[in-house]
Amino acid sequence: MNDNRPIGVFDSGVGGLTVAKEIKRLLPHENIIYFGDTKHLPYGEKSKEAITKFTTEITDFLVKQDCKAIVVACNSATSNSIDEIKQAANGTLVIDVISPVAKKVAYELHQKIGVIATKATVNSNAYKKFIRKYNRHIQVIQLATPLLVPIIEEGFRNTPVSKHALESYLSNKKLEDIDTLILGCTHYPLIEKEVQSIFQGRVKVVNSALIVVNELIHELEKSNLLGNTKNPTYHFYLSDYTENFAKTAKLFFGKSILLEEKQL
Repeated sequence: MNDNRPIGVFDSGVGGLTVAKEIKRLLPHENIIYFGDTKHLPYGEKSKEAITKFTTEITDFLVKQDCKAIVVACNSATSNSIDEIKQAANGTLVIDVISPVAKKVAYELHQKIGVIATKATVNSNAYKKFIRKYNRHIQVIQLATPLLVPIIEEGFRNTPVSKHALESYLSNKKLEDIDTLILGCTHYPLIEKEVQSIFQGRVKVVNSALIVVNELIHELEKSNLLGNTKNPTYHFYLSDYTENFAKTAKLFFGKSILLEEKQL
């Protein structure tokens, strides 16, 4: 029996598209509904109360769209509001972007892990808590990199602007001697190649999107929720229409997407 209800995905902007793209690639017969809360980005600069308000409203919307699963494709939302999001989901399967990554790296041979993320994620200590829950011997170093999301959202990746910001952040003494770097924001895979070029193979860079989607597949299989849609639809909602989002979404998903502005 196939369940062809859509998978819901949300983020503050284009970052969650890195997760949605992996869902499309690995689950080509699934319908996707994506909500980008561009009106309130970046979440990383917001209070826990504000993030919780925005994300529970989005969760409620996706539940009303009859989504069979909801992927919280935002580290700031996960680290600050995952309990409230799960409560708002009212029994719908919820996958976050931190716990699957923390579990995976905790069981690999790492000694010193660096995490770059938004202020909200770093201040929550979520990565450190989750990783040390599985392996208390790993050293976890967190660094807030608040300029990166606006740079990506404004279309300045692969430019001198992103290069200088990354060089400044990644040369921070806190990140000396790390063997692994977690991209602790779903926006950051969009600049992964730039990060890789700075480290030149000295550090393993962890892109969370693939890990998260594999967790989603596992949970869908376990709950018998996998779909088999012949011609899946990809419906994108934005709280505030932006050209950069439309351009990035079409780059990832082609011209077949449905994109509309939606106020909650």
